[in-house]
Order: sequence, then structure tokens, then C-alpha cells
Amino acid sequence: MTGRRQHYAHFYGLLPVPQDDRPLLVVHGNCQAESLRLLLDGDAAPVRTVRLPPVHELTAEDLPHLDRLLASVDVLVSQPVRDGYRALPLGTAEVLARATRRPRSVVVPIIRWAALHPFQVIVRSPGAGEPPLVPYSDLRTLTLAAGRPALPDVPSAAAVRAVRDLSVRELQSRQERHGSLPVVDLLQAAGAAAAHTVNHPGNGVLAGLARRVLVAAGLHGDVAVPGRTLLDSVHTPVLPQVLAALDLDAGPGTAREDWLVSGSRLADAEVRAAQLRWYADHPGVAEAGLARHAEAAAALAA
Repeated sequence: MTGRRQHYAHFYGLLPVPQDDRPLLVVHGNCQAESLRLLLDGDAAPVRTVRLPPVHELTAEDLPHLDRLLASVDVLVSQPVRDGYRALPLGTAEVLARATRRPRSVVVPIIRWAALHPFQVIVRSPGAGEPPLVPYSDLRTLTLAAGRPALPDVPSAAAVRAVRDLSVRELQSRQERHGSLPVVDLLQAAGAAAAHTVNHPGNGVLAGLARRVLVAAGLHGDVAVPGRTLLDSVHTPVLPQVLAALDLDAGPGTAREDWLVSGSRLADAEVRAAQLRWYADHPGVAEAGLARHAEAAAALAA
């Protein structure tokens, strides 16, 4: 028995699914999905939940376990996942179709919020994997690696607001395209606490979204906000100029020069140096990343 199977013991049938008169809810998606589940879990919650492996970890061997669980699910909460994801029937519509009880369906967005970290992007390249030290790329580093004119180390106020507005448009577009619950207003209201990285929203945003899940599912109750920070593994540096451009009244310590990785400080210069070496060893990755995030790079260059 592996540690992974023990971690997902209810999913693999090693432990029985909790039984009471509350509806059974599962959340399908990435790390944000598991954080939502934690907020919807607890003895006082209006639902029972079972932890699912993140979608990118599911394999063909996991499908019978998924089907067994889906046969009992009353509420399926899912991020938008395309049909045939990783050559498996794990798309949102496909998983819903596999659920024989036809559960209530709630779609939640995959949250990306660059307002606080306008240079940060996610670049994944088949065969190359992720850059070293942190699984994020910096548009300033990408431009240097690609031999392009350097971006300013400190963005203008107009550039910060342009990247924020780009995040708003992209999120709203995805919300409309997938019919997912709204989240832009939660991010805007959270201010400097909106996100730790571009894809790790803060507790307040996640709790607000979890409450909207309950309403959308026709359930009454509140979420169980833990006494710890969710999605806490990585915290990106935050420039004071970015906070000022967004007119955010942040408290002491909100702006920081270093990364926090698993609670330890990591100098941004160390990350940039290691990633420049990595891009040199993986030609074409920086150029592909810049092409994908061309609009943000152009805004920051203006």
C-alpha cells in the first residue's frame, strides 16, 4: 500500500465513505479544487466530502475507483476540464456523464490572478518540465533568456493596471465560456490578500467561492475556514510599487523582496539565475512562453 493510496483512502476504497443523511460532494480539478473541498468539509458542514486525486494525477487504473465513488455522489463540483484530458475520459462533461445518480453539477473557475504579480506566468513545456526552484516563470527572465530587450525591473503604474485588467478579462471570458461561478469580484475585494501566486488564491477568495458553491447547489450552511493558510507552499515577491499602483492599503510585511517556499526565504536573484541557466539548457521554452503571454509582456514593456 503506497502513501498516495493511504492519502486518498476513501477514493481507493481502503476506508468507507462517511455515511449520514447529508449529500455527498466531490470536487474535481487541481490543487484549488482540494482547497475548496477542505472549506466544504467538516462535521458542521451541510455536505459530506471525499478527497479526489487531482485530475493531472489520475490514471487509467484509477477509473474504476472514480466510477465506484461517482455512483454515490449527490453534488459534483468541477473546474472546467476538457474532454479527453491526458487521453482519459476526465473532462467535466465526461465525469458528470459517468455519475449514474445524475448529481447536481456546479462548475467553478480555474483561478489565475496576476494583479499582484504582474511578471509571473506559468510556462510548461512537454519534455522540459518546470523551471527550477519554483514552478513559475517571470516575464523579465523570459525576455532575457530569449535575447529580447529587457523589461523594466519595476513596472509602471499603468502597466500594473493593464495586467490586472487583462486578468479580469481572461477570467470573465472563461467564466462565460464554461458557465462557471463568478470569482472576479472576490479577487478584487480581497486586495493584497487575493493571491500568493498567480494560481494560488488566498483563503478569503476560496471561502467566498465555496459559499457560492453551496448556494448554487441549493444547500444551506457555511464553510469551515481553517486556522491555517491554504495553498501555502509558495509565496511570490510583491513589489511595493505594484501595491501602490493598485491603490492597496497593505499592512506591514505585505510587500517583500524574497520568495517564501515551504516557509523558507529564497532570494529572487537566486531564482532568476537558476532559471536563466535552465532556459539556456532548454532552447525554445522561453520563446514559447513569451508567445503565449505576449499581451502581458507588451503591457509591461510599454
